[in-house]
Amino acid sequence: MDKASNYLLDKYKVMKGMEKQHEILKRKPPAILDIITDAEQAATHREGAAAWLEAIKKVAYQANEVFDEFKYVALRRQARKMGQYKELGFDVVKLFPSHNRFIFRCRMGKKFRKIVLAIEVLVTEMNAFGFKYEQQPLVYRQWRQTDHVIFDPKEIINRSRAKDNKNIVDILVGQANNPALAVVPIFGTGGLGKTTPEKKDDGTKAVVASKQRPLDTLQNILSGKRYLLVLDDVWAREDRKWEQLKASLEHGGMGSVILTTTRDKRVAEIMGTVKAYNLGALEREYIKEIIETTSFSCNSAGVKKEEERPAMLVNILGEIVERCAGSPLAAIALGSILRNKTSEEEWKAVSRISNICTVESGILPILKLSYNDLPPHMKQCFAFCAIFPKDYEIDVDKLIRLWIAHGFIIQEEQVRLETIGKQTFNELASRSFFQDVKQVQATVSEIVSARACYSRATCKIHDRMHDVALSVMEMECALATEDPGNIDSIVATVGPSQSEWLPNSARHLFLSCKEPGRKLNSSLENSSPAIQTLLCDSDMISSLHHPSKYSSLQALQLCSEKRSFPLKPKYLHHLRYLDLSKSYIRALPKNMSILYNLQTLNLSGCEFLRELPRQMKYMTALRHLYTHGCRMLKSMPRDLGKLTSLQTLTSFVAGSGSKCSDVGELGHLNLGGQLELRHLQNVIEEDAKAANLVMKKELRELTLKWADSEQTSCRDDARVLEKLEPHDGLHAIRIHSYGATTFPV
Repeated sequence: MDKASNYLLDKYKVMKGMEKQHEILKRKPPAILDIITDAEQAATHREGAAAWLEAIKKVAYQANEVFDEFKYVALRRQARKMGQYKELGFDVVKLFPSHNRFIFRCRMGKKFRKIVLAIEVLVTEMNAFGFKYEQQPLVYRQWRQTDHVIFDPKEIINRSRAKDNKNIVDILVGQANNPALAVVPIFGTGGLGKTTPEKKDDGTKAVVASKQRPLDTLQNILSGKRYLLVLDDVWAREDRKWEQLKASLEHGGMGSVILTTTRDKRVAEIMGTVKAYNLGALEREYIKEIIETTSFSCNSAGVKKEEERPAMLVNILGEIVERCAGSPLAAIALGSILRNKTSEEEWKAVSRISNICTVESGILPILKLSYNDLPPHMKQCFAFCAIFPKDYEIDVDKLIRLWIAHGFIIQEEQVRLETIGKQTFNELASRSFFQDVKQVQATVSEIVSARACYSRATCKIHDRMHDVALSVMEMECALATEDPGNIDSIVATVGPSQSEWLPNSARHLFLSCKEPGRKLNSSLENSSPAIQTLLCDSDMISSLHHPSKYSSLQALQLCSEKRSFPLKPKYLHHLRYLDLSKSYIRALPKNMSILYNLQTLNLSGCEFLRELPRQMKYMTALRHLYTHGCRMLKSMPRDLGKLTSLQTLTSFVAGSGSKCSDVGELGHLNLGGQLELRHLQNVIEEDAKAANLVMKKELRELTLKWADSEQTSCRDDARVLEKLEPHDGLHAIRIHSYGATTFPV
C-alpha cells in the first residue's frame, strides 16, 4: 500500500482492532513471493503445485480486495468530513451499509481472520512442497533512464525470406488468368514468420474484410472485383464451414486469390486449390544475426560493434543458435534474455535451461523462458494481455491505464505512474512481447466530429506470445466472440463452447459479440465469478441484471445504447477505470462521486451527455477525464481545480453562472496531451490568465473554440486569446470561430 493510503487508514482508524491480522498480512506475503518463481516452474509438471499456485492467487485477490475496502472507507469518511453527505442529501447514507463502525469492524474482522487462516495453511503447504528461494529477475535501472531501442527483426527476416517472398508472389501472379478462385496455403510451425510475406505488396488490389461482417456483405463487396484476401492463422478443420465461406467468395473477378497461413497441415489440405507452400526454418546465419543484434543492443546507443562484444560470450552463441530450430521469434526471445546478462556463467545457464524446439512443443518453452526472466510486475502486466483476442489491435495508452487500475505498476518517488507504465511497455516491446507498435493518426472525419484523439499508439501480440499469456491466465480470462457461422468462427483458434465461456474462476472478461448484455445476464444467473475487468467491444443494448455481482470490478468498458448508466455506483467501490465512450447516456448518476478510487473516466463521443456529476470534486483519485465529443455538455462542475491528480482533460466547456467551473480552475492542474477549450465567449480576461496555460509544459495539442455569437466583442476575443498563450513546445494549435481580426504578437 502506498504512503497516502497508509496515512488515510491511520487518520480515520479504519483498521482499529485488527492490527494483529494486519501485521501478519504484511509479513507472510513477502515470504511467499520469495519462492514464487520456483513454485511457478514446479506447477508446469506437478498438479499439486499448480493447485497451490491457484489457491495463493485466489487468497491474494481476496486480500487486495479487503485492503481496498479499508481504503475506500477511509476515503468515504474523508469526503463526509468535507461535506459530501450534506451536498448529496441525507438519504445517501443508505448507500453505505458499512457506515456503522461497529458493524463494519465485525464484518471486516471476519474477512481478515479468514484470509490470515488461509495464508497460514498455504505457508504450511509451501514448506511441505519444499519450494526454494530463487532471486527474482532484477528491474534493470538502465531501461528506467533511457528507453531501449526497440529492435525490429523484420529487415533481417525479409532478407532471409527473399526467396520465399519471390516464390509466393510468383504463385499469386500465376493465377492472374485463372477464372476459378485460387486458394494458396502457407504452412509452417508457429514463429517462423508466415505473416511477413503477406505484408509484401504485389500490386494486386487488396480488399480489407471485417471478420465481423456477415458473409453476404462480404460477397457484395467482392462481387466482380479481382481481389487478394488474406486469412491469417487458420485453425478450424471444418470442411462444411470452409465450403460455405468459399462459396461466398467465388463471385470475384478473374485472378482472385485467397492466401491463408496455418500451422496445421490438415487445414492447408482442406483449404488449398494449389499445393501448400511449406515455409521452412530460417537459415542458421540469420538466426545468429537476430540473436547478436538483440543480445548486444544497448539502449539509445544502438547495437555494439563486433570488437566491443566479449569473445567469451560470442563463443557461446553457436549452441544457443541451435536451441532456436530456425525460429526468428525464439531467437528474439533468447536474445532479449541474454541482453541483460553479462557473464559467461549467465549465458551458459540460459543455454542449459532453454529446451531445443521440437515438433511437439514448438517454440513455447523458449518463449516461456523469456517470460520467466521478467520481473514480477512485468509478468503481471504481460499476462493480463491474455484478456484480448488474438491479433487484436491494442491501444497502448488504454493498456497502461488498465495496468495502473489493477495495481500492476509500482509507484516510485517523483515519477508518474504513467511514465513507469510507458517504460514497462517499452521494455516488454523491446523483448518482443509486443509487436507492430505504431502511431495511428485519427481520420479527418474523426477529428471534425471530435470523437477521437488526434493520434494514438497501438500494438499487437504475436500469436505464440499470446499463447504464453494464456498459459498463465487461462483460468482467469474469459472471451465471448460472435456466434458460430460467421467468418470469425472459421479463422479463429479453437476455444471453449460459448455455453461454457464464463467459469467461476474468471476475473477478466472480454466480449465481442452481439448483445453482450443479454449474454452476461444469462451467464450470471448460475455463476458468481469475482469479475475485475469487463471490456465490451460491441454495443450494449440490454440492461445489466445482477448488479451486486459486479462489486469486484476495477475496470469497465462498455458502449451503452441506454440513456442511463447501466450499473449502480454503490456496488462499484473498487472501480478505477471506466470507459463509456460513444454511449447514449444523458447523465451520470448523481451519486457517481462516491467512486473515490476512479482514476480514468472516458466519456468521449457521448453526444447526448448534458452534464457531469456536480460533486466531482470529491473524486480526488481522478487522473484522466476524456470529454471530447460531448457536444451537448454546457459546463463543467464546480471546484474542478480540486482534482489535483488530474493529468488529462481533453475538453473543458466554459459555462456561465456560479454553479460551474471557470477556466481559472485549470490554473494549478498539471494537464498534458490534448486540451480543448469550448465556449470561450463565456470567459473573461482574468480567468483566461488564471488558467496558466503557458506553464502546462506537457500539453501537446490545444484547441480554442468560440461559439458563433454576438455576445462578445472582437476586442474581448483578442484579450482572452492573448491570456491563453500556451508554451512554445506545443505540437499543434487550432482556433475556431475567433471574432477578432488580429492575433497577439
